[in-house]
Amino acid sequence: MTEDAHMPPALPSERVSVRSLTAPSSSEVGALAELFDLYRVHYGQAHDAAGSARWLEQNLRSGRMNAFVADDARKFVGFAVTVEIPASLRLARFWQIRDLFVLPTHRRRGVGRALLGSVRAAAEASGVLRLAIQTEDQNDPALALYGSSGYVPMSGYRTLVLPLD
Repeated sequence: MTEDAHMPPALPSERVSVRSLTAPSSSEVGALAELFDLYRVHYGQAHDAAGSARWLEQNLRSGRMNAFVADDARKFVGFAVTVEIPASLRLARFWQIRDLFVLPTHRRRGVGRALLGSVRAAAEASGVLRLAIQTEDQNDPALALYGSSGYVPMSGYRTLVLPLD
């Protein structure tokens, strides 16, 4: 049965699944790289699908990063990438969500929230202290999503960077 062109698309809960990419295959890394490259372009970088695939392959296989994907009919439509960071004062660790992206066709349909939920469940299961995420001050849709998902602004700290490139 085909979907009627006049019917709204099914909600993510009906057809989008979210999962961690544990020991991703080359084809999974390639599919994630296509989406990851769109994310990079969204932030002003030049297309580089091959470079994105190499970078993802290197970081996922090394264990430096974990990836979670939203899959709609065997096509990745969103992802979240996490890194584990030592929490030295507490002698523990936390996760930072470094990247979160959903295709424009799937935004405002619960995919981002489902990705955040999957990351949270995995973080809780692994025993980390907390999850952290950052975004630009003007990214109101992301700030609303993160706030409604339980994330709270952290005051008293500033992020400073020293560009080395």
